[in-house]
Amino acid sequence: MTTIPSGVLPVIATPFTEDGTIDEASLRSQIEFAITHGAHGVVLGMVSEVLRLSGAERARLADLTCDAVAGRVSVTTSVGAESTHTAVRLAGQAAGSGADAVMAIPPMATACDDEQLFGYFSALVESIEIPVVVQDASGYLGRPLSIDLQARLYDAYGNQVLFKPEAQPIGPRLSALLAATHGKAKVYEGTGGLALVDSHRRGITGTMPGPDIVWALVRLWRALEDADWDTVNRLQGPISSLVSLQNSLDSFVAVQKHLLVRQGVIRSATARGPVGYVLDKETAGEVDRLFDVLAAAGHPC
Repeated sequence: MTTIPSGVLPVIATPFTEDGTIDEASLRSQIEFAITHGAHGVVLGMVSEVLRLSGAERARLADLTCDAVAGRVSVTTSVGAESTHTAVRLAGQAAGSGADAVMAIPPMATACDDEQLFGYFSALVESIEIPVVVQDASGYLGRPLSIDLQARLYDAYGNQVLFKPEAQPIGPRLSALLAATHGKAKVYEGTGGLALVDSHRRGITGTMPGPDIVWALVRLWRALEDADWDTVNRLQGPISSLVSLQNSLDSFVAVQKHLLVRQGVIRSATARGPVGYVLDKETAGEVDRLFDVLAAAGHPC
C-alpha cells in the first residue's frame, strides 16, 4: 500500500563538520529531535543543501536518514536534477534506501516547456513505486510550474504524484491547483510555516517547514486540526515573525542551523560555500529574540 506522507514534515538541514564533510552524528541527533517533538516525517530538500552534495553524498544522505528513522515516520528525499537520467537514478537509489516518497524540482538550467516537464516528471513516476512530490521551487529559483501541467500529471497518475507549490501568490495558486484536480490532489505547504494557517484552511495534506522550530509547528498543526483557534492565534504571530526573516534559500539554511546549534541539536552551523547569505551578529540577535518569544508562547519543555 502506498504511503502518502502527511502532517508536519520538517526538511532536515545537512550538518557539516568544519572540514565540510557530513556530520553523521549531528544528522542522527537532528532526526531524533524532530521525531521526539512529534514530526510525522522528515524530508531531504533544497534547504538540506542537496545541490551542494555530490551524487554519492546524496545517496549516502538518503541511506543515513532512512537508517536513523528506522520506519518510525515517513521519509521523503529530494531527487531533482538537471537531467532526467540523473533524477531517475537518484529516485531509484532513494527507493532502495527505504524512502516513502521522493521530491523533485524541475531542471533549472534549461527553459523546459510543459511537454518536456511532463516527460521529466512522468519518467520519475514510472521508474519507482513510491510517490513523487512535484516541487515548484520558483520561490527560490527557476520559473513557476503551470497549473495545467500539474493537473495533467495528476490526471495521468493520481496520488502517485503529490505537489509542493511555492510560486507566488501561494494561497490562490494552491486553491487553483486543488480546483483543477477536483479537490483530490495532495498538496504541501512549503513556506516554512509562514502560510500554514491559510494553506490549512484551503486543504493541504501537510507542511514542510524547517526542523529548528518543529515543536512549534507540530503544536500549530494539531491546533489547526482541532480548530483550537486560541492556540493558533497565540502561535501564528511569533512563527510568522521568525520565518519572515528567512527570504532566500541560504537565509533558511543559516537561520535554521543557527537555531539548531543553539538548541544543542547539531554541533556546527557550517554551510557549504559559496553562499548568498551570511547571518550577521545583528540579525542573529533578532532571530534569538523572536525564538524566545515563540518559545514563551508554545515550547513544550
